[in-house]
Amino acid sequence: MSDQKPDGFPEGMWRRRREWPWVLLVVVLVPAAGGAVAVELVAGELSREATKPLRVTYEVTGTAKDVTITYPTWQNGGLSTARLTLRTLPWAGETRTKGFMSGGSFAVTLGASGGEVACAVTVEDGTVRTATASGAFATATCGGF
Repeated sequence: MSDQKPDGFPEGMWRRRREWPWVLLVVVLVPAAGGAVAVELVAGELSREATKPLRVTYEVTGTAKDVTITYPTWQNGGLSTARLTLRTLPWAGETRTKGFMSGGSFAVTLGASGGEVACAVTVEDGTVRTATASGAFATATCGGF
């Protein structure tokens, strides 16, 4: 009696050829499934961060009598820039944003009369940026918040 199947394959070879596709399938699918789970977890965390409300507070102090301030504001999911000219200090302002929409640069520029200024930006999550400037047309920039 022969140990070959009717189609010409020996008994042991037939079984091995039928097992390797399953092993290959497991080797490919397990890492792919793990990667899909990781992507889903990261996407969920990014979504939560993107909708997290944040308060950004701006402050200017100093002796200058003529300063121009420029700072970012967020309205309806869009970024815009506010610009004010001040004759007296101190000044404070606040804006609200959501998660990854935060960021920007708060600039305080002295006028021709000079003086000294200090700026500070505080984000609700604890980020604080400060800068100082003195002299005519000098600029203090608090950025990267």
